[in-house]
Amino acid sequence: TEQIDTLFATLQGFVQDVLVINEDKPLQEVIGNLLSQKEQTLCTAESCTGGYVAHLITGVPGASRYFKGGVVSYDNSIKNKLLNVRNETLETVGAVSEATARQMAEGARTLMNTDFSVALSGIMGPDGGSDEKPVGTVWIAVAGGHETVAQKFHLRHNRATNIEVTANLALNMVRLAVIGEK
Repeated sequence: TEQIDTLFATLQGFVQDVLVINEDKPLQEVIGNLLSQKEQTLCTAESCTGGYVAHLITGVPGASRYFKGGVVSYDNSIKNKLLNVRNETLETVGAVSEATARQMAEGARTLMNTDFSVALSGIMGPDGGSDEKPVGTVWIAVAGGHETVAQKFHLRHNRATNIEVTANLALNMVRLAVIGEK
């Protein structure tokens, strides 16, 4: 077993930049442990994932210690009225945009008074895309600390897989924000 431990440590070194945990734990549990240890809180603002990220987070026992809640803002009027996404943002760049994701994250964080928030807006498919924003276009933003970071992704899967992949990308962005890497 000593030789296996040595090889395992070597292999971990090769993937350190993408290694989340070397145990069999889901990402949402890792995030929960990080938030609990730091006594910090999280909320979600979801559009394209329809609450799936909140579902994953609340599937972890004890999530009520660090998860305050989520908003599923599928309609632009909810993004505007509840999350304070500006009408001009929605009219000029649309719901699937960096500006909208950032405003959703910041609006949710203010609304729920949390340390961190994550917002997701995208086109999951199979229809709804355009030449400018094809199916699989997703914007994710995390607000926390002193900044809001946003990232665009291009997925190429079916609707269910796009939702699952988007949720995991969002959870990893939260993890990075909580540990202070982004």
